[in-house]
Amino acid sequence: MRLADRAKNISPSPTLDIDARAKKMIAAGEKVINFGAGEPDFDTPEHIKEAAMAAIRMGKTRYTPVGGILELREAIVKKLKVDNGLDYTTDQIVVSVGAKHSLYNAMMVLLQPGDEVILPAPYWVTYLEQIKLAGAVPVIVQTSQENGFKLTAEQLRSVISPRTRMVILNSPGNPTGAVYSRDELLELGKVIEEYGLVVISDEIYEKLIYDDYRHTSIASLSPALKELTVIINGMSKAYAMTGWRIGYAAAPAEVAKAMVDLQSHSTSNPTSIAQAASVAALTGTQEPLKEMVAEFRRRRDYMLQRLNAMPGISCSTPHGAFYVFPSIAGYIGRQYKGRRIHGASDLASLLLDEVKVAVVPGVAFGDDRCFRLSYATSMENIEEGLNRIEQFVSRID
Repeated sequence: MRLADRAKNISPSPTLDIDARAKKMIAAGEKVINFGAGEPDFDTPEHIKEAAMAAIRMGKTRYTPVGGILELREAIVKKLKVDNGLDYTTDQIVVSVGAKHSLYNAMMVLLQPGDEVILPAPYWVTYLEQIKLAGAVPVIVQTSQENGFKLTAEQLRSVISPRTRMVILNSPGNPTGAVYSRDELLELGKVIEEYGLVVISDEIYEKLIYDDYRHTSIASLSPALKELTVIINGMSKAYAMTGWRIGYAAAPAEVAKAMVDLQSHSTSNPTSIAQAASVAALTGTQEPLKEMVAEFRRRRDYMLQRLNAMPGISCSTPHGAFYVFPSIAGYIGRQYKGRRIHGASDLASLLLDEVKVAVVPGVAFGDDRCFRLSYATSMENIEEGLNRIEQFVSRID
């Protein structure tokens, strides 16, 4: 049976691959410290679970409108107004099966074959694959640790061509934790407005921000930018609801309708029970979120202190999400037991083989000088994992 070309060109998610490999080793009885996870290690808050169980008891188990129940879309409209200063109507909101699905819908209805999409690196792995699935061409722009892993207006302008259709922004970012300031977004916005570029603004980590930083949605900066932007968000990260699979998009009405039409022929509606739980998440108490953020900050600070104390490793401060993205440039070109380290991929492989620590090599995100560690794991695991890393790198020739 012959596969379609689009299927042949899909690369599996390296983040999920590392996580699966580590879990397989754990299941075999090996004591692996897994820094690969991209989900909170906290349980879904009780009031959210109660809302789901109540929905089951009330018989809310049937098909819903494709783009989500009205109650949830109304809660999202209110959230966007209160948190982001944005005015949307319910017909501009599309609820999907996770934020990844929301992204996919947006890419499919907005991109034509041959369109160019500007993608700052390091980037979340799925952006690249979805751009290719849409038949578009990724234009990767390398950012640096020195400027906080953020795209500048000058960089953006320098890569725009007649075929440029879209730019992807992710703030707070995965894998770097970078948070764009209002001023930085204003400068990018001037270029975006000038060329009429579509913006995919992935804001899934917006609630996970530290150090008095504030989240700004680029759509809030001007009416013109709002009309050019599709906001992507969801319940997974802020509310520890990764398995519930609820994401959403806010977009101009014509785009939102196209996304609903596309979704009607793929998944149809997201799970009715998970939608009811999401209403409770958005409208109920936010105290569990505050507690989670405080604990994430404590873990982040510890990881930064430990990593920056290791010779050959440097790590800038991430102001959002739950990842650190340290540079391992000091080890490139060195070797361990005859195995040469050409980049973070080689070091990540050595760490898993030799000391049973799983990290995600930066090649997955477009920068093999770094690797990603998630601090969405216990402080006990963090301490033990960093001890193993420190002891191992001290033995590298």
